[in-house]
Amino acid sequence: MDSKDVLLWFEFADSDLEAAEHLLTLYHPRMEIICYHCQQAAEKYLKAYWIYKGIFPPKIHELDTLCKKCFEFDPVFQEILQACFVLSPYGVQPRYPNEMRIEEHHMKEALEYAKRIKDFTPLQVIRGKLEKALSNETAKVETSLDTPENV
Repeated sequence: MDSKDVLLWFEFADSDLEAAEHLLTLYHPRMEIICYHCQQAAEKYLKAYWIYKGIFPPKIHELDTLCKKCFEFDPVFQEILQACFVLSPYGVQPRYPNEMRIEEHHMKEALEYAKRIKDFTPLQVIRGKLEKALSNETAKVETSLDTPENV
């Protein structure tokens, strides 16, 4: 497992969630696109966990399937399974006209669930560990570059 790869998945997930939140500020927010980005964020957070565990994730969008694999490693993932069930349909259906009717309460729920998955403690612990380790590696490299033989 390359910690930079895992962190990159987290960053891409953050970008999807930020896009959803930005779209919400528009005069006429496209609720289906906001829901789509919420699903995409959740998918990437879960796939980051898979990669952290040394498993390359399949190219699927079913969050419940991804989440169930996560709780094979840690049963606490059961706590976000409902959020995954709710968000999962937004990965494909809202990309096409008339596939599903999305109302404001759906959009708010999607944002809430995507944020819940982002803030889910096991994912935050992993992210924090990897960011700290990467920061320490960077500090070591910078310190070694400042030694007299390198100056």
